[in-house]
Amino acid sequence: MEYLDFEIPIKDLQEQYEKACKIGEDSDVDVSETCKQIEKKLAAAKKEIYKNLTAWQRVQLSRHPDRPYTLDYVKALCGDTFLELHGDRNVKDDKAMIGGLGKIGDQTYMIVGQQKGFNTKMRQYRNFGMANPEGYRKALRLMKSAEKFGIPVLSFIDTPGAYPGLEAEERGQGEAIARNIFEMTSLKVPIFVVVIGEGASGGALGIGVGDKVMMLENSWYSVISPENCSSILWRSWDQKERAAEALKLTAEDAKKLKVIDAIIKEPLGGAHSNRPEMFKTLKDVIIKSYEELKETPIEELINTRMDKYANMGVFKG
Repeated sequence: MEYLDFEIPIKDLQEQYEKACKIGEDSDVDVSETCKQIEKKLAAAKKEIYKNLTAWQRVQLSRHPDRPYTLDYVKALCGDTFLELHGDRNVKDDKAMIGGLGKIGDQTYMIVGQQKGFNTKMRQYRNFGMANPEGYRKALRLMKSAEKFGIPVLSFIDTPGAYPGLEAEERGQGEAIARNIFEMTSLKVPIFVVVIGEGASGGALGIGVGDKVMMLENSWYSVISPENCSSILWRSWDQKERAAEALKLTAEDAKKLKVIDAIIKEPLGGAHSNRPEMFKTLKDVIIKSYEELKETPIEELINTRMDKYANMGVFKG
């Protein structure tokens, strides 16, 4: 398991615990009391560190290489019922954006989301989770199909941003994202959005309009990444921690600002530290969210959705 810089005290105690236990196994020396003491210190250290995370530390956790990605959640929640659908019917199939039909509980959902890779080869294949215009057009095509058949939409956000390449701009990156935002505001089915890792810029907004927008505890959601914000304001990445605090990008900040509707608690140490628990928690939240909205008339659902976004940022002096 990989440890982040602020997790080094946990790593040291974990190594001490494992060494003490091995000594007990390899010899006749009774080290059970020592192991218990170290275990107690380890639990206290974890509680103390993860209780007082800074904004930048949450950004680091959201990028942890062991953190579950969109397809991990889809496989855990839907099992063998997930049927992936491909292509935007115009240019090509964007591997950074996945989509398809899957059943969670007794309900079928149209699922869309950004997918990152777990190693160098797969990161390149998935374009580091940065979708091109055809990715957003594929997502919209699938959402419109869901609308046609009355299937709710479930969106997973995990991207450092939409792909900023010249060819993406030539094919209409800005228009594709704007079109998705416009269409999602009036989509005639319930939309559930979950930020599972990074939620950066228009790349996140392109599939981020929903009736219920939720964030995992250690994810982030902002107009720009801390590094890019730092490079613009201070002409260096050195101020990324300061930028992370100023951007108010954590789930707690987003909830206070009414940008999202709910925060989904993660296991102690992050989603990667106990995947089965994280998957179960998310499944329960999705099922509960659908139960709350399934009887709401469509017109009321759309009006409430539009009002929610229209009121964001409104200031009354």
